[in-house]
Parts: sequence; structure tokens; C-alpha cells
Amino acid sequence: MPEVDTLDALEIRLAELQRTGDGEAFMQALFKGYYRPLGNVIYRVVQDRAVTEDLLQDVFLRVWNNRDSLSITTTYKAYLYRAAMNAALRHAERRKRQVGWDEAVVPEPARDSTAEQLDAQEAEQLVALALEALPPQCRAVFLMSRQEGLSYQQIAEALDVAPKTVENQMGKALRIMREKLSGFFTSLQSWLLLWWWLGQ
Repeated sequence: MPEVDTLDALEIRLAELQRTGDGEAFMQALFKGYYRPLGNVIYRVVQDRAVTEDLLQDVFLRVWNNRDSLSITTTYKAYLYRAAMNAALRHAERRKRQVGWDEAVVPEPARDSTAEQLDAQEAEQLVALALEALPPQCRAVFLMSRQEGLSYQQIAEALDVAPKTVENQMGKALRIMREKLSGFFTSLQSWLLLWWWLGQ
């Protein structure tokens, strides 16, 4: 079954469960459908698994406490992404957890020797370091687009910003990522990974 159909079915089920007041089944459906993808995105922002778990629990606890008066004007997915990303961004701002690229230990650019070319694991590590160099909201937009496959409109709804803001943040993220990574990818495998992350 295509993903869009699955998501539509989940949204319909959630709306029905909320309408009928079946709070336990409603939360179980929310948890099963969105806990893991929300956790993946939050972790990319805060870079701490314990903090990710705490933020996720807070998000779902707030939903549970307000389940009877919960008002969804877009979709449940957009509502949860907005709540989760706001929590992650607030945490990132408080803790100033951004890791500057200059502080990171990275290998020298690969030379012509095949033995010195980056393998897939090293390439992924470099991408992760470059992600950490992005400002929190910029990183969130990039991950929601590239990792979660959301459209600019969906990201705008989730973060409660204008689509143009999402477009600008994405452009900034791509520019920074390309600047950080362009000198490190020489093998075909590594370039394919870079193209998947940064291609438009």
C-alpha cells in the first residue's frame, strides 16, 4: 500500500478515535504511527538519545493531558512535528549544543589513491558532522525534507512558519552543507551519498 494511503488512513482513524473519546486507543495509534519518525528528527537536532526520549515523552504527555480539547487545524502529523521540533529547537537554544565545524575532527580530503577514498561509513560521519554545524531551525528544515520526505508546505505547517521561510532555510542548509562537504568526496559511492543528501 502506498505510504500516502497509509498516512491518510491513520489520520482518519485518529480523527475518529478522538471524536469518539477513546483516549487510550487514540494515544496508542499516535504513538505507534509517529514515535519513531519524530524521535529520528529530534535526535538529529539535539544529538542526545536521553534528551530525545525526554522530549518525546513530554510531547506525548502534553497531547494526553489535552486530548479532550485538542484542536487540529492541519493534520495530526503536522501538529506532532510542530510540537516536537519546537521542543527540540528550544532545547538546542538553551543548551547551545551546536558543534562548530572547526571544532570537529575530520579526515583530510581524499586523494587519488583508492585506499584513501572515503567509504560509505566515513561519508555518513562527515554528513553528520556537517549537519551539526547547521543552526537548529536550518537543521530541522533540512532533515524534515531530506530524511522525512516532507514538502515545503508540510514543513511550514509543522513549524508554523511561512513556506518562503522554509525555502530560505533549505537553501541556506544546502549551501552550508555543500561548502563543508565538497572537498571530501571523491569516490563514486561517496558522491552518490552526497547527491542523495544535497541534490535538488
